[in-house]
Amino acid sequence: MDRDDAPSTMPVIETERLLLRSWQIADAPFHRQLWAERDPRVPAHRRLTRDGHPSVAELQVWSRKYEQVPAPGLLVVRLKGTETDLGYCGLIENTVGRPEQPELAFEFLREFWNHGYATEAAGAVVDRARALGYRHLASTVRAWNGASLRVLEKLGFESTGEHEDDEVHGNSLLLRKAL
Repeated sequence: MDRDDAPSTMPVIETERLLLRSWQIADAPFHRQLWAERDPRVPAHRRLTRDGHPSVAELQVWSRKYEQVPAPGLLVVRLKGTETDLGYCGLIENTVGRPEQPELAFEFLREFWNHGYATEAAGAVVDRARALGYRHLASTVRAWNGASLRVLEKLGFESTGEHEDDEVHGNSLLLRKAL
């Protein structure tokens, strides 16, 4: 195992400017906005369909189920002292065969890009992962996603040289960080 015993839920995280909190059913419209803004190079199953799926109601169902997900998990990133949700950030199950190394994931609404929010939120999640006893984290990112690659570089993630070829959506690169 690549972590010590971790609590079953990930509590709220605060930074200087941000509050990272659990998903709530009321977040479904915000969640749908994230889906609507995704780059067209993102695989179709992760973007809104032409007939508008997932709907707000479908994302409410997801939120109900996601409330039951133990840590690691994704957290909504809110601007501290406001009701403004910026994006999400957190840890997800590793999809590349190393469950002991969860993946750092983040996504922000476009209007909040280039303000350092992703780096601040992701840095806080990395700190929390270290406190929870994880020894390594992974992250996968499309080669064309320079902004996310820069965030991961700032946090000390390094390329493993491993990638998944995808001529349609762009190669997916694997990065890792020792904690």
